Amino acid sequence: MRDADDRRAALWQGRMAERAAILALRLKRYAILERGYRIHGGEIDIIARRGDTIAFVEVKARPTMDGALQAITSQKRRRICRAARVWLAAHPQAAAMTLRGDAVFVAPWRWPRHVVAAVELDFG
Repeated sequence: MRDADDRRAALWQGRMAERAAILALRLKRYAILERGYRIHGGEIDIIARRGDTIAFVEVKARPTMDGALQAITSQKRRRICRAARVWLAAHPQAAAMTLRGDAVFVAPWRWPRHVVAAVELDFG
């Protein structure tokens, strides 16, 4: 029963972090194109656009900002790139835009921190 409670709490924390990240991005004049974009073997928390830039955004909620940055592993980067490739195939007009892998880090009682180009995208 404890594992189920822990999973529920983590899911709730993740949803709240994504909401905070969306608010922070909207205040920076990003349009939210997708939220929770999932494919088999990949996921992107938020896909946002500002001007001619598409940002594939990973959201991390951790007790400290340093812990959040370290939570984006090479495996997570591959999953983001895999999902981004599928999304771009469905939205070919976006391929002509600037593509970026951003992150928003959320820590308790702190404003979300948007880090531009925090995730290296590899479409090869």
